[in-house]
Amino acid sequence: MPLVTSTEMFKKAYEGGYSIGAFNVNNMEIIQGITEAAKEENAPLILQVSAGARKYANHTYLMKLIEAALIETDLPICVHLDHGDTFELCKSCIDGGFTSVMIDGSHHSFEDNIKLTREVVEYAHDHGVVVEGELGRLEGVEDDVNVSAEDASYTNPEQVQEFVERTGVDSLAIAIGTSHGAYKFKPGTKPQLRFDILEEVERLLPGFPIVLHGASSVIPEFVKMINEHGGNMPDAIGVPEDMLRKAASMAVCKINIDSDLRLAMTGTIRKYFDENPSHFDPRQYLKPARAAIKEMVRHKLINVLGCNGKA
Repeated sequence: MPLVTSTEMFKKAYEGGYSIGAFNVNNMEIIQGITEAAKEENAPLILQVSAGARKYANHTYLMKLIEAALIETDLPICVHLDHGDTFELCKSCIDGGFTSVMIDGSHHSFEDNIKLTREVVEYAHDHGVVVEGELGRLEGVEDDVNVSAEDASYTNPEQVQEFVERTGVDSLAIAIGTSHGAYKFKPGTKPQLRFDILEEVERLLPGFPIVLHGASSVIPEFVKMINEHGGNMPDAIGVPEDMLRKAASMAVCKINIDSDLRLAMTGTIRKYFDENPSHFDPRQYLKPARAAIKEMVRHKLINVLGCNGKA
């Protein structure tokens, strides 16, 4: 099966009350773990590549690894640029075979965000590629994205209809309380998402696919594993999975997951070296790391996203 856009995925997800998992990829083991879980659960997939991942792994290598995943799984897979911040970066990914790109103009004024997003949409649509835009700014750090608490802002529902109509975007990322990275909510606090904003956006844009960034749950077992084997991560609370499932039952058709992948891989590798300090074969420590990613993704597909069996 060739690469697909997210158009049909999102249509089915909206109508079915579930969400598609958008998992960030950086290397072979991460891609294998994600796609093996999706194959076994017969789930559609979005594999996301950030600008940082392209710099680290090389665009060509990543695309060939994803091509191998298509052959091995025969699943509908969309390849998406996560947090593109310039027209040139989006164009490079479109020309390089991506089927979806995000242009994040949320750090610009409303008018400049519209102008930049529209420019990307026009080029992308001419090449059969779909575009995700963003309104509102998520706090946190992830690759090249770094937004302080002072600069973060919720999405203003009053702007969404005008933004979508004037840009022509195919999906919209909104800010309702999630955040990038592992440190989302302080221990002792009660995490909350602004479902009132999501409900208002859904009312104003009926049937339109919404995206949640910064939606890792920061699975405690992996944080504990890291700290028990030489790490020093402070306690953190991720986005509760029941809240994500509720969002997926509403207008949210795409939920981004990155930090949980990193924690699963890092925790497993730390544990392996603590228990096998003299080993040096990468295959020996990457194999259990890949298995941990697979099981974590399987859990997300079934219990959070609800997209198992929907390919």
